[in-house]
Amino acid sequence: MGRILRSCLQSMLKMVNSVAGLVGVACILYGLWMVRVWHRETHADPTLPWFIYTSLGLGVSLCLITCFGHIAAETSNAHCISFYMILIFLLIMLEAAITADVIQNKDWEEDFPEDTTGRFNEFKNFIRSNFELCKWVGLVVVAAQAISIFLGMILKAVGSNSGSNYDSDDDSVNARLPLLRNQVQQGATYATDLHVPYKSEPWNGRVCPPRVNGL
Repeated sequence: MGRILRSCLQSMLKMVNSVAGLVGVACILYGLWMVRVWHRETHADPTLPWFIYTSLGLGVSLCLITCFGHIAAETSNAHCISFYMILIFLLIMLEAAITADVIQNKDWEEDFPEDTTGRFNEFKNFIRSNFELCKWVGLVVVAAQAISIFLGMILKAVGSNSGSNYDSDDDSVNARLPLLRNQVQQGATYATDLHVPYKSEPWNGRVCPPRVNGL
């Protein structure tokens, strides 16, 4: 029963963890597309703006966290799961800080460096024009991250309990070993007592006595 529960938790954690991986892949593809557009429009300037680096860095970070989450879910190692939950928690805190700054600070655009490509303005306009869709996508991503932490906590607890059960089984087996040894020794002693040694008749005793003359 414990193995079935752990297998289900591992599959659920991998599935929920894949949401962050999909977002990371989307950020990487968007960053690569912006790199292509940037080099096509500005042939002489090889320096990329900060917005492209941010998109690529965010995508790579999410993909690495997703890979690490899959490893933690597959191995069910307590240390790996704990480190994965810490990464997800820090990511949620970063997202919450950025969201709070955008909502409460009216001049939040001044906190970011100047974007010479104009892609950041296009990104803002896209979010404003599709605010409902972007809001639900953001909620799904945050919910998936929170569920990942919750499933990681359960998987860590199940893994530690199963390990303790295995230890208790080993202890019980080791405790039964002396009894088994005593039974084996008693059985061997009883078999030795019942064994009657076979004494072969001497060869000289089987030799016929010498015949007497006349007999």
